[in-house]
Amino acid sequence: MDTVTSSRRRIAFLDIDGTITHEGARIADSTIAAIRRARQVGHLVYLSTGRSAGDIAPSVREIGFDGAVTSAGAYATVRSETVLARPMGEHRTRRLVEYFSAHRILYFLQSNAEVFANAEMRRFIVGFREERRARDRDGGSEDETTAPPRDLLDVADADLATIARAVFVSTADDTIERLRADLGDAFDVIPGSMPQQGGSNGEIGAAGVTKGSAIAVVLDHLGMDASDAIGIGDSWNDVEMFQVCGVSVAMGNADPEIRALADRVTTDVLDDGVWNAFDRLGLLTPRD
Repeated sequence: MDTVTSSRRRIAFLDIDGTITHEGARIADSTIAAIRRARQVGHLVYLSTGRSAGDIAPSVREIGFDGAVTSAGAYATVRSETVLARPMGEHRTRRLVEYFSAHRILYFLQSNAEVFANAEMRRFIVGFREERRARDRDGGSEDETTAPPRDLLDVADADLATIARAVFVSTADDTIERLRADLGDAFDVIPGSMPQQGGSNGEIGAAGVTKGSAIAVVLDHLGMDASDAIGIGDSWNDVEMFQVCGVSVAMGNADPEIRALADRVTTDVLDDGVWNAFDRLGLLTPRD
């Protein structure tokens, strides 16, 4: 297993939901401290998220990062420079919209800057947020500082040529399998991480567009080797990131199947998971 020494300059790629934030609402103080400390001693820290750039909460951005992989690999920035932009294209997106409509599947579409949803999905998300707020209030831990920074827009207003990714929610348990069979090889369909009582949810992107493929572009742009990279996440859209990075770390709150795919497992998102991973990988000590 790879061992990081403080003399090596490393680049860490961090998922947001379930890795930096808990249910999109809370960030452990130790996570903020770890990210800032790692950058202070000379390492690079990037976001690597399924969220679009416009759907990243201000409180996450304010932690400070050197760049970001967004929309699960459709876009990538190095500092403020866009080094990768791979939207699905109008033909693919229109096919998804027609399929979702025909099968009465709730969905939203991500461009780089905005998120668009059909009416049913907007109602679902409003209810989902209200349930989470009520649960947080009951637990005495309400914190909305990392709630999504903008409302979902009407899908009718979306420019389909700019859409990078789709997220869906279905009442049927087998929707992921049906989508894979019906859509064929033009798309990657993976399970989502949205808490749901029954049914299924997932993410869809153009085939081959993953966090891993985007990270490879970032590393090439920076002139860094994959052995210098650390990927930390908890979801199925992190699998290709794990495969590309020299060291992969699953959060303790990840599903057992995800943990089994990583080189290492850290503690839960609110139990100093990022801090412990950075500490054990030598990212918090001054470089020689």
